[in-house]
Amino acid sequence: MSHSFDHTKNRSNRENMALEYILLGDLRDLLEEPPNRDTRRWLLAVLNALLDTLPSDMNDDGSEYLGEVLEEFPNWSRQVDVLHEQREELFDELYLFRNQIEQRRDLDEIAERLRQELRQWMTMLTAHQRHETRIIQMAYTMEVGAGD
Repeated sequence: MSHSFDHTKNRSNRENMALEYILLGDLRDLLEEPPNRDTRRWLLAVLNALLDTLPSDMNDDGSEYLGEVLEEFPNWSRQVDVLHEQREELFDELYLFRNQIEQRRDLDEIAERLRQELRQWMTMLTAHQRHETRIIQMAYTMEVGAGD
């Protein structure tokens, strides 16, 4: 097996994850604030930034989701497919949250429900990211440990 993992992509992924972490912290803080026009504006800004930061269907370079992992370990395709589906669902849910907030003039009626749902979403995103990182680390470890 060749050492095909592109470490510049990993750095870019780490930078995206750091930005996501900051944005999630901002989102947590905003969810603690009383719902008003300013909170709504900032929530939309953070959600828009998250939607721009979270990769959707393809990587920035148009390559397949976790393509480097699948290239080295094609038998992991089911695990990667499950992760990809989860990722798409998380992206779609965040988009729906954003639209709910954008379409409502008054967040008072739905504020508590949105807080709970967004907190649950953040927990699911964190779990997904851990699983994604774990599969990348396993692939890298197995590739390096192969004794090329």
